[in-house]
Amino acid sequence: MMLLLLNHRAFMAAPLRSIKRALSSTSSALKWEGGVSMVQGASRGIGLEFVKQLLKKNEKGHVIATCRYPDGATSLRDLKNEFPKRLNILQLDLTIESTIEKVQRASASSIRERYGSLNLLINASGILSIPNVLQPAEASTETTLTKVQKSSLLLAYEVNAVGPILVIKHMWPLLKAGGGSGTERDVAVVANLSARVGSIGDNRLGGWHSYRSSKAALNQLTKTVSVEFGQKKDPVICLLLHPGTVDTDLSRPFQRNVPEGKLFTKEFSVNKLLSIINNAKSHDNGKFFAWDGQEIPW
Repeated sequence: MMLLLLNHRAFMAAPLRSIKRALSSTSSALKWEGGVSMVQGASRGIGLEFVKQLLKKNEKGHVIATCRYPDGATSLRDLKNEFPKRLNILQLDLTIESTIEKVQRASASSIRERYGSLNLLINASGILSIPNVLQPAEASTETTLTKVQKSSLLLAYEVNAVGPILVIKHMWPLLKAGGGSGTERDVAVVANLSARVGSIGDNRLGGWHSYRSSKAALNQLTKTVSVEFGQKKDPVICLLLHPGTVDTDLSRPFQRNVPEGKLFTKEFSVNKLLSIINNAKSHDNGKFFAWDGQEIPW
């Protein structure tokens, strides 16, 4: 799966609880026509494309976009200029839960007045390779067990598995408040971008130990969360989505081995994934889908 190529030690930046409070209303949650979506990891790649399509295909929908450094997210800023009333940009740090308590007062007060719920949460951030730190198939790294390093395993797990689950944890009350209100769905949707290589049953090639295992962990954690949502009868479902091999910074070092016709544009992949999201039903809770709507084995 192809998400974002990120630099070590600089993986997003700001508090989850501050965003939760920013979105929460002191009174009953507002129901927004067109719905309210949050895209975590929105500065470029697939995350940025999600923001673009959510804004352009839904003329009344509102989007909260989060990323490490909003001031440096030029393309995201351009979208803000184009959709000043429907796009809000916030900082978010997936890896430091202690920063969650630090409220960015200006953002919190302005958003609290507008939103009290969420209808869609897309966790789009992730890492596959970091130069000189995490290289799953280059320079003989992680092509064999003897090359596996503890630091790479832990870093991939922290970013690709732990981070998205913490976001769900803190956005859960807002998703319950939103459900499918303002959308054509009956439920709110959490869409975690996973990868086919995270499938244990589909693993025939080996290698990529850190990335594979972190995505398998994300799958298990998301499935577990989906079971809890179902047991509590919350109007929220979880989906795991494989976008295919997408032409982004993350995939660029590995594109030479992609079969002809299997390297997708961001526009194509996100359009397919949004179709799955928009047509999701309660019985899809906890399922793992490829970009073409086919279920992927665990």
